[in-house]
Amino acid sequence: MALFRKLGTLNVLKVTSRPLSSATPDVRIYEVGPRDGLQNEAKFVPTDIKVELIHKLADAGIKHIESASFVSPKWVKQMSDGVDVMKNLKRAPGVNYPVLIPNLKGYETAKKCNIEEIAIFPAGSEGFSQKNLNCSVEEGLRRFKEVAEAAVKDGIRVRGYVSCVVGCPYDGPIKPKVIAKITEELFAMGCYEVSLGDTIGVGTAGSVRALLRELRPAAGALALHLHDTYGQALASLLAGLEFGINTIDSSISGLGGCPYARGASGNLATEDLVYFLYGLGVNTNIDIIKLLEAGRYISSFLGKMTESKVNRALGDRFKNHEDVIKIATCNV
Repeated sequence: MALFRKLGTLNVLKVTSRPLSSATPDVRIYEVGPRDGLQNEAKFVPTDIKVELIHKLADAGIKHIESASFVSPKWVKQMSDGVDVMKNLKRAPGVNYPVLIPNLKGYETAKKCNIEEIAIFPAGSEGFSQKNLNCSVEEGLRRFKEVAEAAVKDGIRVRGYVSCVVGCPYDGPIKPKVIAKITEELFAMGCYEVSLGDTIGVGTAGSVRALLRELRPAAGALALHLHDTYGQALASLLAGLEFGINTIDSSISGLGGCPYARGASGNLATEDLVYFLYGLGVNTNIDIIKLLEAGRYISSFLGKMTESKVNRALGDRFKNHEDVIKIATCNV
């Protein structure tokens, strides 16, 4: 593919996979809890709770927090207060607050909220595209191209998502070449990064490796967005790190799911991801104590137990960030 050859020429990454022991990866965490995590919750989360959650995540050291969605309230009522959320944020220096955009109408509304980055989200399968976007994959890409072109013209960064990259609840397994073609189109639109979403959580280290072999020349400009339905998210992440992936989407407290993918559980929990990375020797510069507190905060409001195994295990027993790092690295 021409674009991937170009990306390879520009040295986006080394094109061979490598064992993790050969280098400590630099990993960028892209928090999606306030948007993707909450959108499937039946209990409406008031604006002030959403804003406080975002503030807590920023205070913990998260630098990329997807904060709102400008989809129609008819389809996703939970995200109906996107304008209020964005206008009530106390933006921390150096923190990025991207928003999800479905179409030009949503973009025009979001533009009034002093946004710096948007995300567009075509599907990787025809069945999911019809359910999620009410159109074919091709038509969805045409719509998003209009949004991306407008954003690029306005100097706003554009990130792409592709959903159902290894499996679809309607179409079954998805061929890597299909995802590669969609990914190439997103880069051509001007996306600086494309996040590969295992929307129903069926991915394994093996299926993620097969996908990334097809996408390898672009891996430095890719992210992984993993749901943990089958408990395979961290294993799939490890496979991604071996291929040079350095951006990982996650959701505080493991919140998430999808209204169009029955049975899909939440995203990889941010607390589990950060603990996992510290165990690999990766300094994320995130205060895990404050992160655990943010997870308990939103779980308490929702009246449900956190889906983060690390948060369940550690709870509020520790007050010092370094003490938790010692456990993660076995440096006791």
